[in-house]
Amino acid sequence: MKKYSIIYILLFSVGMIAQEKIDRKAVVTRHDVKITQVDTLASLSVGNGTFAYTADVTGMQTFPEKYQRGIPLGTQAEWGWDSYKNVNGYKFSETLKEVDQYGRKVSYSTQIKEPAHKKEAVEWFRQNPHLLQLGNIGFEITKKDGSLVQPDDIKAINQKLNLWTGKIESYFEIEGTSVKVITACDQKKDALGFKVESDLIKQGRLKIRVRIPFPTGLWGDMGTKWEEKQEVNNSAVAIAGTDMGEKWRGKQDYKSNLKIKNKSEATITHLMDSISYDINLKWKGTASVKEKAKHYFLLEPSNSSSLELSCSFIQTEKNKESIPDFTAIEKSSIAGWEKFWTSGAAVDFAGSTDKRANELERRIVLSQYLTKIQCAGSLPPQETGLTYNSWYGKPHLEMHWWHGVHFPLWNRPEYLENTLGWYQNAFDKAKKIAQRQGFEGARWQKMTDPDGNESPSSVGAFLIWQQPHFITYAELLYESSKSETTLKKYSERVFATADFMASFAFYDKEKKRFMLGPGVIPAQERFVAMQTFNPTYELAYWNWALKTAIAWKKKMNQAVPEKWEAVLRDLSPLPVQNDVYLAAESAPDSYTNPEFKTDHPSVLGTFGMLPETSLLDKKIMKNTFDLIWDTWSWQKTWGWDFPMTAMSAARLGLPEKAIDALFMNVTTNTYLKNGHNYQSERLTLYLPGNGGLLTAIAMMCGGWEGTTEANPGFPKDGSWKVKSEGFQKMF
Repeated sequence: MKKYSIIYILLFSVGMIAQEKIDRKAVVTRHDVKITQVDTLASLSVGNGTFAYTADVTGMQTFPEKYQRGIPLGTQAEWGWDSYKNVNGYKFSETLKEVDQYGRKVSYSTQIKEPAHKKEAVEWFRQNPHLLQLGNIGFEITKKDGSLVQPDDIKAINQKLNLWTGKIESYFEIEGTSVKVITACDQKKDALGFKVESDLIKQGRLKIRVRIPFPTGLWGDMGTKWEEKQEVNNSAVAIAGTDMGEKWRGKQDYKSNLKIKNKSEATITHLMDSISYDINLKWKGTASVKEKAKHYFLLEPSNSSSLELSCSFIQTEKNKESIPDFTAIEKSSIAGWEKFWTSGAAVDFAGSTDKRANELERRIVLSQYLTKIQCAGSLPPQETGLTYNSWYGKPHLEMHWWHGVHFPLWNRPEYLENTLGWYQNAFDKAKKIAQRQGFEGARWQKMTDPDGNESPSSVGAFLIWQQPHFITYAELLYESSKSETTLKKYSERVFATADFMASFAFYDKEKKRFMLGPGVIPAQERFVAMQTFNPTYELAYWNWALKTAIAWKKKMNQAVPEKWEAVLRDLSPLPVQNDVYLAAESAPDSYTNPEFKTDHPSVLGTFGMLPETSLLDKKIMKNTFDLIWDTWSWQKTWGWDFPMTAMSAARLGLPEKAIDALFMNVTTNTYLKNGHNYQSERLTLYLPGNGGLLTAIAMMCGGWEGTTEANPGFPKDGSWKVKSEGFQKMF
């Protein structure tokens, strides 16, 4: 009896260990970001998913020019778009170019070079609308000699991003006098709260500056253009090439009007070409606001050593809400972030002997924070989120997979679902694109805007891997809910997506199979559209997505279109040469042409992003993985390529390689102090890398269809102690 009691106790103890909850607060707070010097790549952000504010070491945006080449000090909201007036009457039809495809003329919106008027039209539609930098809120501090404080004057820096509360807590000294700042963002309103404590306030040497920049209208906008004609000194905007904007901008006669409401409230109304918005200020204590120059305002507190300030941004016509005070904003931040961290999934690597474990955990925690504040709004985000503009602030729908798929896998499906309403709003325009080109259903945009308009692009117009994405999102949400409501909510767009996919596949009568292309560019953007057909990853994606759409039809007791079944039955096989999968059937030199071994190794998405399909041979896939691993030009890749590689390694039963992929020593796989995935001087943050990391970790912890063991993507040699909970399986 004693023997059985001991066994029972041991089994009970093992069960208790297995069910032990992760101490989430301990995991999160051990990765609080701490800054002790001016580091232009270590800016810290607060936000709520629809709005974000990025601060320097002062806890505000005091030195925007200093930081513009690092992580810029942006203030952006997903509603903050403006468009220059179309004074030259450019028409979108001027961006269309017809190509011979499938024996007929098909029009694509491309970057036409001539004649000059069409080239200008292309640039106008690429640049408009553009996401705005809404305003710079920073300190204006004077030294004892009356000169303005510069970055080198900031001493004794001790700044922390408290991840559990979402607050930035900053301490620094000016000529021996301390300044303490708390920065927070309301989680339901686009409002910021600041609490400042310093004797510099009473001395009249510390003021708050509110300055509104002009939009650059260029590829990048760092929020540092203070004058209409000012040259923007930032290499990131140089990619835009010649600035065509002077031909249509005309005079940017913007206005910023100050209205003093009472002794503790004021509103600055900023009027632009197509938008007007308010910056509402509310403070506690004695202070006054004045206009220092055009679009430049100063809040001057007095008779105190502390100041509480709240600042909300809102479109003028919607400005009917009361301004929350600092205390309300701080409470909102604390409550909102605690709710976030205690929901969804979590992973804890404490006790691991692999020296990389703590760094991986840091990247995971910070990536959750960054994607929550910048990718969880009601629009697909741009690749640089709500910090600064890239590609004029426009979202790229092929990247939405990396921005959003991790949310349901981390058991936070609502954040992906938040963005899917946009697809309903853009649905009619997607259908019109398909109709214009002679296809059925809806062809989803690539580079787009809040209203779902196309942006001309010689590459983007021919990309097709974003087409099945909506089916992925809908399927993930269905897996989260198993609800008939989900089927009904998204079925129209799922079926329209499948209709396009089936009609886009071209039946080659000689080969007796359906083809994708010519006239496609794969996810690996190294191929000429009209010379490219049957890319491997896209073929597999067509197969999976059509099967999934058919399954939805059957769940809803609806007839399956014959065309879907025909394409699925006779779709071209994955192209193979020498027992490896080619990038595309049209590229037999996939691994001998140096150019074709750069950019995304998207073949790995065939069994990584996607599950095993009926087209796949896992032995050939393993050969392909090994070849790519050994010979790819990894220095010429992007941030999401490494988690994609890890996902493929995990599915192939190579967990050690999965970890190695996540830690590949490549510049584009760099994760900064603040958690941002750095790419280059041109692209200093890249949120698809953060989202990709979270997707890979979700698969490595939660598994995928067919896995039964815990944490299947991690090595089982004892070097990794992985405690995970709450993950949803990937398909």
